[in-house]
Amino acid sequence: MHLRLSILLVTLALMAASTKAAERMSQVSDEALDMALHDKRYLTRQLKCATGEGPCDPVGRRLKTLAPLVLRGACPKCTEAETKQIQKVLSHVQRNYPKEWSKLINQFTTGS
Repeated sequence: MHLRLSILLVTLALMAASTKAAERMSQVSDEALDMALHDKRYLTRQLKCATGEGPCDPVGRRLKTLAPLVLRGACPKCTEAETKQIQKVLSHVQRNYPKEWSKLINQFTTGS
């Protein structure tokens, strides 16, 4: 569980490449990202936080802060590899969590 939390935290940090903390983080492997994406229980908790339906841990707060920026394509300092990983995460959420995806899109486009 701790490893999965660390992997997702590193992934979210990569999404925030414009922050100094993210610049110091190492890149997460595609295998590690896949492991984090397939932990349904953990992702569900983070998505509930991001949509305002559940409590937030530090990773959830970071996701809630960064998701609007990433969804708007505002990642000017992201490398090509980071951009591909971000697209993979968003695509996974869109395919596997359609209700949460819809809530996120509505929330971030209306500014609620």
